[in-house]
Amino acid sequence: MENTNTYQGGENFSLSDLLIQTRRKTLKERTEFFSNYINEEIENKRVLYMRVIDSQADRKVSVIDPKTGKTKKMLMFGSNNYLGLANNPYIKESVKKSIEKYGIGIGGPPLLNGYTKLHYEVEEMLADFKKKESAMIFASGYGANVGLVTGLVNRDDIVLYDEYSHASLCDGIKMGRLESYKFRHNDVRDLENLLIKHRSIVKGEIFVCVEGVYSMDGDMAPLNEIAPLCKRYKASLIVDDAHGTGVTGETGGGTAQHFGVEDDVDIIMGTFSKALGMTGGFVAGDKCVTDYLRFFARSYMFSASLPPIIVAAVKAGLEAIIKHPEYVSQLRSNVNYAVAKLNENGFDIKTQTPIIALRVPAEMKIRDSVFKFHEMGIFLNSIEYPAVPISQQRFRISLMALHTKEDIDKLVEAVCEVWYGKKR
Repeated sequence: MENTNTYQGGENFSLSDLLIQTRRKTLKERTEFFSNYINEEIENKRVLYMRVIDSQADRKVSVIDPKTGKTKKMLMFGSNNYLGLANNPYIKESVKKSIEKYGIGIGGPPLLNGYTKLHYEVEEMLADFKKKESAMIFASGYGANVGLVTGLVNRDDIVLYDEYSHASLCDGIKMGRLESYKFRHNDVRDLENLLIKHRSIVKGEIFVCVEGVYSMDGDMAPLNEIAPLCKRYKASLIVDDAHGTGVTGETGGGTAQHFGVEDDVDIIMGTFSKALGMTGGFVAGDKCVTDYLRFFARSYMFSASLPPIIVAAVKAGLEAIIKHPEYVSQLRSNVNYAVAKLNENGFDIKTQTPIIALRVPAEMKIRDSVFKFHEMGIFLNSIEYPAVPISQQRFRISLMALHTKEDIDKLVEAVCEVWYGKKR
């Protein structure tokens, strides 16, 4: 009898095929099948997942090559460490000092035994940074989004959300069994049609959820159009600004600052894992909202507080952004330079953010290409089917303020070699 737990695929096999083949298998069968599949992909050098980095986060990193087992230097264009704060000397020194005063952990949730003066100070700084009355810290960005929607939205309320919204928001909607409707990506007219349809019949509140910067393409939500629309139809606007905080806006205040609508966004959610180079998340808004969420957001109530060393790093990171506006301006300069260089070489890039998406041509084998980039010392992230439709597979470039023009020139040379077979 054939062993149905053995992977017998090939390079055309995808995760969607796996899901179909394992639909009626037992837990042991489907986990063994997947384990065989992913390990064969790794052994045959068909995937580059979880590359091991053996250095500090910087523009150049030391990566253990999966083929040779040796360490090689690579230019990092696959990190959300946009401002380079993950390896900032001032921040590292601040963390060292915090250990002497607060130790390394707390051992409890914030409401009962896990809230220090340091946590309080960071929440005050976040509120001021986001021009809101109050802010609260979550143990993760995922937990912040889940806790926000499950804690605030009631059965009589509805959620209208962009179809490209992050998985954490979608999971929060599922967990809360909330009535929700998605609108086409950045389609203000489609959103307005939903607002018109539901405003007259909904018994409770309408929450409109968008992202400041969308991570797959680097485009921004048109908050200058969406905010007035929400006000007109008496809907509460929630902006997930994970990739905008510290990046967009004149001083890095975020996407609402970029569009000049800080007073018109009701609630801002964000993370510490992008520009601040750490982990954790936050929600900022009216004090009555954060007071409420501290007791009704289960991901806040039942998660241990972030360790003081992380909170100290976040505090120092916010201080660095405020004291050194050149970090944000340098990042913006790098974005403009990279976009110009790529467009000079036949691309059509329009992003204003440090995320540049390069759509893969139909004839290109994305897995072969990611290894080419790797061999040339360029660390990029490939986004494959079924995470996105086959026609929308892409490489995602993440720029940092630390990158030099020479780094970006090498990146563009590598892109041209992969795309056109030669340097341009």
